[in-house]
Amino acid sequence: MLRKEQKTRVVAGDAKREQELARFDQMAQAWWDPDGAFKHVLAFNDARLKIILPMLQQHFNAPLSDNGEVNLSGLRILDIGCGGGLISEALALHGASVTGIDGSDVSIEVAKAHARQSNVEVDYQHKLAEELVDEGWSAFDVVLNTEVIEHVADQQGLIDTCCTLCNAKGLIVMATLNRTLKSWLFGIIGAEYVLRLLPKGTHDWRYFVRPGEMAEMLAKHDFSLQSLHGLSFNPFTKHWRESENTQVNYLLSAKNNSAQLRRL
Repeated sequence: MLRKEQKTRVVAGDAKREQELARFDQMAQAWWDPDGAFKHVLAFNDARLKIILPMLQQHFNAPLSDNGEVNLSGLRILDIGCGGGLISEALALHGASVTGIDGSDVSIEVAKAHARQSNVEVDYQHKLAEELVDEGWSAFDVVLNTEVIEHVADQQGLIDTCCTLCNAKGLIVMATLNRTLKSWLFGIIGAEYVLRLLPKGTHDWRYFVRPGEMAEMLAKHDFSLQSLHGLSFNPFTKHWRESENTQVNYLLSAKNNSAQLRRL
C-alpha cells in the first residue's frame, strides 16, 4: 500500500503529465509549419541531426553512401516523445527502422499525415514508453529521448524505461536543457519572452536536468556517458550550431556496459 507521501508524488506526476500533454495537443498542428510556433524547432532539429547522425555512425560503424550520407539500415530506433516526427522521419530517410511514440494522439496523427505525404515509412504509435515495457516489446538498438525529460515529473522513471528498452549493444541519446542560471536567462526568459522562439510557459526551469544528474540516473542501469555536446543559438543569424558550451542546451549519448561486464 502506498504511503501518503508516495500517493502525493504519484498524483503530482500524473497532473504534470496531463498538463504537458494538453499543452502539446494544442500546439501539435504547428510541428511542420515553417511559419508556425515551432519554426525555430525545425532549425534546431537540423542542428541536432548533425550531431546524432555521426554519433550513430561511429557507435554502430554504419556505412556511408557515395555522397557521404550515413546508412542506418538494419538499426531499430525508438523515438520517445516524437512529437510531429521531425527526428523520426529524418532517421527513417537514412534507412533505419523507426518507431515513434508520443502521449499526444494529435501529434501522432500529424506525424502520420506528414509521413504519408512524404512517402516515408515510420511506425507511429500513440503510446507512452512504459507501455512498450508492459507489452513486452523487443529492445531497440537506439533509444532517443530528445526534449522530453524536462517535461516529466518522474525523471528517474523515464530513464529506467529508456534503459530497459535499449539492447545490450545499444545507445541512448538524450537532449534537454541544463539547470543553470544561464539556462533560465536564455532558455526561458530569452527564448519564450524576448525572442519568442517558443510559446510562453513551454518550460519549467525546475525540471531542467544537469548532465551529471543524467549520468547518475543512467549509471543505475550500467549505462555510461559516451559523448556530450552543447547546442548554441545565435540570435542575430537565427542559426543553431554545435558548441562546447553545455550551459543551456545539450545532447548526450550513453552506451550500455552490461554486455561488457558479463564478459569480464
